Amino acid sequence: MDRYDPKTIEETWQKIWQEQETFKAPSLKTAKDNHQAKMFLAEMFPYPSGAGLHVGHVRNFTIVDVLTRFYMQQEMNVLRPFGYDTFGLPAENYAIKTGISPQSATETNINNFRRQAKRLGLAIDWSREINTSNPEYYRWTQWCFLQLYKKGLAYRKESYQWWCPEDQTVLANEQVENGRCWRCGHEVEKKKMKQWFFKITEYADELLDEVDALDWPEKIKTMQKNWIGRSKGAEIIFEIEDKKDTIKVFTTRPDTIFGVTFLVLAPEHPLIKDLVTEKTREAVERYQKETTKKSEIERQENKEKTGVFTGSYAINPATGEKIPIWVSDYVLMGYGEGAIMAVPAHDDSDYEFAEKFDLPIKTVIEKPEDLDDNGHCYHGEGKLINSGQFDGTDSYDAREQVVAWLEEQGIGKEKITYRMRDWLISRQRYWGCPIPIAYDKDGNEHPIPEDQLPVIIPEVEDYKPDHTGRSALAKAEDWLKVDIEVTDKKTGEKHIETMARETDTLDGYACSSWYLWRYVSPHDDNYAWSPDAIKYWAPTDIYVGGDHAVAHLLYIRFWCKFFADQGLLPFREPVKTLLYNGYINAPDGKKMSKSKGNVIDPLDVIDSGYGADTLRTYEMFIGPYDQDAAWDTKAIGGVYRFLNRCWSLCYNTPVAQEGTSPNSSLRNKATKKVTEDLHRRSFNTAVAALMEYVNELYKSGASHEDITTLAKLLKPFAPHLACEMLE
Repeated sequence: MDRYDPKTIEETWQKIWQEQETFKAPSLKTAKDNHQAKMFLAEMFPYPSGAGLHVGHVRNFTIVDVLTRFYMQQEMNVLRPFGYDTFGLPAENYAIKTGISPQSATETNINNFRRQAKRLGLAIDWSREINTSNPEYYRWTQWCFLQLYKKGLAYRKESYQWWCPEDQTVLANEQVENGRCWRCGHEVEKKKMKQWFFKITEYADELLDEVDALDWPEKIKTMQKNWIGRSKGAEIIFEIEDKKDTIKVFTTRPDTIFGVTFLVLAPEHPLIKDLVTEKTREAVERYQKETTKKSEIERQENKEKTGVFTGSYAINPATGEKIPIWVSDYVLMGYGEGAIMAVPAHDDSDYEFAEKFDLPIKTVIEKPEDLDDNGHCYHGEGKLINSGQFDGTDSYDAREQVVAWLEEQGIGKEKITYRMRDWLISRQRYWGCPIPIAYDKDGNEHPIPEDQLPVIIPEVEDYKPDHTGRSALAKAEDWLKVDIEVTDKKTGEKHIETMARETDTLDGYACSSWYLWRYVSPHDDNYAWSPDAIKYWAPTDIYVGGDHAVAHLLYIRFWCKFFADQGLLPFREPVKTLLYNGYINAPDGKKMSKSKGNVIDPLDVIDSGYGADTLRTYEMFIGPYDQDAAWDTKAIGGVYRFLNRCWSLCYNTPVAQEGTSPNSSLRNKATKKVTEDLHRRSFNTAVAALMEYVNELYKSGASHEDITTLAKLLKPFAPHLACEMLE
């Protein structure tokens, strides 16, 4: 073969790899017997959309692939599986629109993804392929739910959800656009419904305390810390003028209590209905209704403060002064008690609110003389002033003293609170893992017995939710009925009772909270994960992703700690090393998206003549893996020319006889540089080192050993070409 022909070479080697099952992980017995180090690598598995892979996915997968092939060359026992996160709204919405079942559409999309992955030459153990919507898999997702339920960490309570009164359906956050239903354009509202939650807050302290020890990017660790948001402060009780009710507030700055000039309640606060007067009721209710159209993210954005006076007053417990009670959407019901004590002299949001509504501002911490605050509030430390018996005390020291004084008075106590709330896990959707719960005639919950799992998703004709907002599962009348054995509390006798199944399904994050452990024994009928296999292969050594910085990564940590506590996992953190890759953007620097029409299909690149090896090598060369980069057609052409030069060295350059090439130092230098770069995941500089090595070989002449070294070093990046060169 005189010229470099990627198509022929890649088809040849992909066929060989498939026939020989080259990338199949060794059996557990073999892995233990050969005494080689193990390496378990995985990427965050993709959602198989109809659009298929784009070149952004390729970067994510190629990072894992380069490391997989590198560690295989180090003669390690390597496990590199693959899977698909297949439940979710896109498939359900597609079914509603076209009538094509999510099951059928998902199978089509997976086949396309698999075909693309194989065309890329990914070193995947295809015998461990996972699909979260396969009953073989979600049987064990339901089992995981039941373990949490048994320990009281899966529970149901009322919660507000988006509701479209026109379509009579619950909407996910992403289906609400500017306060309107994405489908019909009608104004949405918040509706109180019973929802399922996982009690992730039970593990808040451990999740937070162990973040720093993780070998994860600092930005991800910081995001997790902020999401958990542990705050130490005080819970303080404010009496309400002429009422028996009291208002509890949480504050991290109890030292500023003498500066409280008003209270602010979240619009959802349950006491508001009792605080409004005839004069204020209409305005308050109108404001509450407007707030329900906003997400919490919108409410926290920097914008002009809005609010309304309730008409009632509270008593500042430190000063005895009467202070007004307001309602504003900058206060969230999920933080503390859904109420804040406003200290406008020392808090920016409170200051903006006080300025807007002309409320009193009282300074209680002395500002440094050299501070240029432009007349705004001061929220640093200093001596207390206008604070009664605490005047002259350093504010930092005063915090404990004020809390102790509040406790003596019976009007406050020390408290730790968290920004993170329990994980809302239920969805009123058809295409999701059915929640394995049934209800008796009195509405009592009963877990589905484990020997009745999986609870299979039934086939339905209409995928729309019903008029009450329940998922389409509610229309499967035969499926709804289930017989459960119950014990009579009075007689102790057992009998069979027909009950109604839960029609909510689990959020897709539940399915992706444990798949790393299923990979070790994906077809085990007796366990969610084999105890022996999990002990050998897990935890995951290297995990690669470019999304889900908080939710998914926090959830897998939570589940890991829970199952470790049940004695089912021999470790408490699921991932040793996290690599978080940047995006590949369009040539203009904008994020690729189907709606913008700027998505680049990897198969278009491969079939244009460049081939998979060029695409893979280019994506590793484009820049540091953890930084965003823009697609550059000229640069990929340069990588193709580099691979052509590698080919020419092997096939079209007179090869020096063994022992006649003085390149041993050059070979050693290149090997050392590429190996070190791969160990520290500096993929772009490893490719640059290979380019430099090729340049030097063209100058000095190449021996058989020189080209063999080149092929071995090139193999993780351009495996098809490298294998052909070695052959």
